Amino acid sequence: MKDKLAQIIARHDELEARLADPAIISDPERLKDIAREHRKAHVIVPKANQFLSLLEQLDEHKIIIDGDDDELKELAMEELPKMEQELADLGNELKVLLIPRDPNDDKNTIVEIRAGTGGEEAALFAADLFRMYSRYAERNNWSRNIIASNGTGIGGFKEIIFSMKGTAVYGVMKFESGVHRVQRVPKTETGGRLHTSAATVAVLPEAEDAEINIKEIDLKIDTFRASGAGGQHVNKTESAVRITHIPTGLVVTCQDEKSQHKNRTAALKVLKSRLLAQEKERLAKERADVRKSMVSTGDRSAKIRTYNFPQGRITDHRINFTSYQLENVMDGDLNEIIEQLKIADQQVALQAD
Repeated sequence: MKDKLAQIIARHDELEARLADPAIISDPERLKDIAREHRKAHVIVPKANQFLSLLEQLDEHKIIIDGDDDELKELAMEELPKMEQELADLGNELKVLLIPRDPNDDKNTIVEIRAGTGGEEAALFAADLFRMYSRYAERNNWSRNIIASNGTGIGGFKEIIFSMKGTAVYGVMKFESGVHRVQRVPKTETGGRLHTSAATVAVLPEAEDAEINIKEIDLKIDTFRASGAGGQHVNKTESAVRITHIPTGLVVTCQDEKSQHKNRTAALKVLKSRLLAQEKERLAKERADVRKSMVSTGDRSAKIRTYNFPQGRITDHRINFTSYQLENVMDGDLNEIIEQLKIADQQVALQAD
């Protein structure tokens, strides 16, 4: 670990110098890449310096203990256990910080929520999940923008797609992919019976243009009149856009914007992100050494969480974590559960290392 930390510190100093280079400052793309790498190293460097300094002090204390000065030897022996414990704790922290990060963690994200089994109640639950993530975005000072939606008459969503932009959004939100199950008495139920419904959540890292190259010849683009709310505009303008990616068969429809151009741009953004996610899954399957974690596989068919309203209970099945703060969670207070998921993910990574 000592050599690795020394390399990180040297690289951090090199990046710091490059950030002051006028040639780098005048090139926004290079500046962004270097600043991103510098931020990652900057988190590790203070603890790395502290670890190396402690290591040096520990060696000095051991030399004193092997020496002839009884008074200094006694002091060194008293301090040694505390220093060794401090070094061990710091080493454990650094092991976590040195876990290779998913390169997509720093990206913005596109979230797709779809009603599953449960009819109208599932659509209402999809709307509740959308509100939960919207509130979570507000708490984290992220921006949230609806890309496409398909609503129901009583306030639910058959499908809603939206973007979230901010600091390392995907690295946090990726744990939300999967099937979310709800147990409650629906608003639509007159007999007071408990129903179980579900909605699926797919969290995609937002693709950058340089990552996914889509050829125009591979796209089939259809336009049509938007449906739903929108007044006279809906009836007069063919602003809605449906894009089909011929090689993969992926279809994206956007109609929430008032202009065809904006809907086309939004649809392409979603398509690129879906293609990036597909490529990511393909590479993960090909690599035999990729760690398999139930926490962050993003398997959309896996039931990851149950929201039990009568008991005020929320359970994440991947890590057997249960909380009775359901009301707070539905209001966007996801910090506790996401922190537990991060810890579990780190433990899996450390075991596989």
